[in-house]
Amino acid sequence: MKRFKTDYPGVFFREAKRVGSKGVDRVYYVVFKKDGKVIEAKAGSQHRNDMTPAKAALKRAALIEGKAETPAEKREAERAAKDAEKNRWTIAKIWDQYCESFPENKALRHEQGKFDRYIRDAIGGKEPADLLPLDVDRIRLSLQKAGKKTMAARVIELLRRTINHGVKRGLIPALPFKIEVPKLNNQTTEDLTSEQLARLIDALNGDVDQVAANVMRLALYTGMRRGEIFKLKWSDIDFDRGFISLKDPKGGKDQTIPLSEKAKRIFSDIKKTDDFIFPGRIQGSHLNDCRKSFNRIAKAAQLPKGFRPLHGLRHVYASMLASSGQVDMYTLQRLLTHKSPLMTQRYAHLRDDTMKRASDVAGDIIDNISNLQKRKSENAE
Repeated sequence: MKRFKTDYPGVFFREAKRVGSKGVDRVYYVVFKKDGKVIEAKAGSQHRNDMTPAKAALKRAALIEGKAETPAEKREAERAAKDAEKNRWTIAKIWDQYCESFPENKALRHEQGKFDRYIRDAIGGKEPADLLPLDVDRIRLSLQKAGKKTMAARVIELLRRTINHGVKRGLIPALPFKIEVPKLNNQTTEDLTSEQLARLIDALNGDVDQVAANVMRLALYTGMRRGEIFKLKWSDIDFDRGFISLKDPKGGKDQTIPLSEKAKRIFSDIKKTDDFIFPGRIQGSHLNDCRKSFNRIAKAAQLPKGFRPLHGLRHVYASMLASSGQVDMYTLQRLLTHKSPLMTQRYAHLRDDTMKRASDVAGDIIDNISNLQKRKSENAE
């Protein structure tokens, strides 16, 4: 295309067909030298950009002084920024990569909500190198002030695990500080006395909501977690072999636990209306909560204040087995589907007490024999 000179050095225009209208449009260009290289750049068009030779000359001066960029330089800068972003390992990106690396780990799906809610929006866009102890403290304190001490510990542990994954994979350098996870005193073992258990059974039998009552009965007789009970399907119950399959449990790996006679009777009394044993209101969904009914039953049974109707019954189940002296810790761990024996260890003292009582039996027998012989001797005299 033909060049047309202007009165301004290094500024010329070409004529082009006007876009969206009849006539001709002048498209202005500037020419200058930079680092010994001749550069030609488009300044703008007469009608579309309201460009004039004088404005083009000012733009040329800005380009020479480095105060502006040519379209080619802008494109290159944008491309470089995209490449840098692609290679930028943010906390959120490391977490996503962590989840992709372990697709078989179902537990990560349960952690996703916590990460998205408490980490991704707050600091997920940061690179670990930009992370400060203050950032971690803010997350911890906001949760603790809201009364979510357990959640605070779990979220900070999730952040630490994410960072550790990035370091192990060589994606990022180690942090210059240690992420401290708040310590929890969560070893509370809830238990019920025989009188409280008797009242609970009466309350379960007399409540109008037998769906909620059956959920609580299963927690008491199997030790299953709340989510595991709610998600149960009829296909998970093997009545012939006597097993319950736990799909996608808290620990991540599918498990099977024995189907006790009590649990078998509970299932037998439930009418089958859906794939889920405890169906929800929406077709194809499962029950999510019966909090009002749980609390009503707990109140009727006069259970201790703060006793958790479902998780507390899981503790009761474990405590009964441990204190019976008939179940070893490994078997109890398997029944509770604990990944680590450390989680089951909280019930060890109950078993130890039973063992101590059992060991005293020998002494009692010997004392009885001695007393009997002493009485015989006294009578003989």
